[in-house]
Amino acid sequence: MEFLLYVMAGALVGLIVGLTGIGGGSLMTPLLLMFGIPPHIAVGTDLLYASITKASGVVAHYKQNNIRWAITGLLALGSIPSAIITGMILQSHFEDYKEYTGVITTCLGVMLVLTATLLLFRKKLQLFAKHQSDLKQKSWIQKNKAIITVIMGAVLGVLVTLSSVGAGAIGTAILIVLYPHLRSINVIGTDIAHAVPLTLIGGLVHLSLGNVDYSLLGALLVGSIPAIHLGSKLGSRLPENILRAALASLLMALGLKYIIF
Repeated sequence: MEFLLYVMAGALVGLIVGLTGIGGGSLMTPLLLMFGIPPHIAVGTDLLYASITKASGVVAHYKQNNIRWAITGLLALGSIPSAIITGMILQSHFEDYKEYTGVITTCLGVMLVLTATLLLFRKKLQLFAKHQSDLKQKSWIQKNKAIITVIMGAVLGVLVTLSSVGAGAIGTAILIVLYPHLRSINVIGTDIAHAVPLTLIGGLVHLSLGNVDYSLLGALLVGSIPAIHLGSKLGSRLPENILRAALASLLMALGLKYIIF
């Protein structure tokens, strides 16, 4: 029965991801916590789940030449080492998972709030980016975007490894602000190309700590993969703005819950 429940959970998240494009991490980890899965197992399992489900997206965007590999490389230059270092710190400074559970849940709450905020103010963020691109003289951000990309990648590496949330929504926001001339499809392709190695490394970090449940991972994949394809076909028929607003409100409430309690 538990396996069937997790298959249904994977299907639900996959359907929502297909309908809205919102990353699975921000939905899957809170859902697993509601089922009573310990935070460290939920995060570790979800990271590997994300790397597997996003991999097909990288292949599709690669075939369409939507990925800007130089930008992906800059993000990874910061995120991959920081993800590994985060794992090393968890392993060396804490005797067992119980000592860093609070760190994980607090980080999860912060990332959910950030994700919800970005969803609610996505259009304003895009307008800001357009304004930056229209300036005759390059702003400080544009002049230093390479080093800022690496730094933001490093921050993302730490936060995603601790929470499994943010590789999609927050990664996209970083690209929109730093690279306003990129087409939307290039932003998506580049972000996914970075999210796969980041979530994979983060997942392997948790795997080394014993924080991955293989049967849970298998059940989530069985349910989500066909549901993502179904959701993507239905998405054009549903009011995306309403769905995004509703999900953003839910994520905000969950995020505040994990931060406060």
